[in-house]
Amino acid sequence: MSHKDDNLIEILQTSLDQEEEMMRTYLIAAERIHESEELKLRLREFAEGNAKRSRQLMDEIKRIDQT
Repeated sequence: MSHKDDNLIEILQTSLDQEEEMMRTYLIAAERIHESEELKLRLREFAEGNAKRSRQLMDEIKRIDQT
């Protein structure tokens, strides 16, 4: 693995960490909301988007690691 790949993995890992943190934040917020089912649903959908991006980032990191 090259130095360039190491830098890319570091960037992707930072992005992954941020996506996972946002996902947790949205899920916690959704659990605390009781007055608006619509807002609760939107927050859960945001978290699902973060989960999808997290999986994509993990796949990219794994792919780069294997080269």
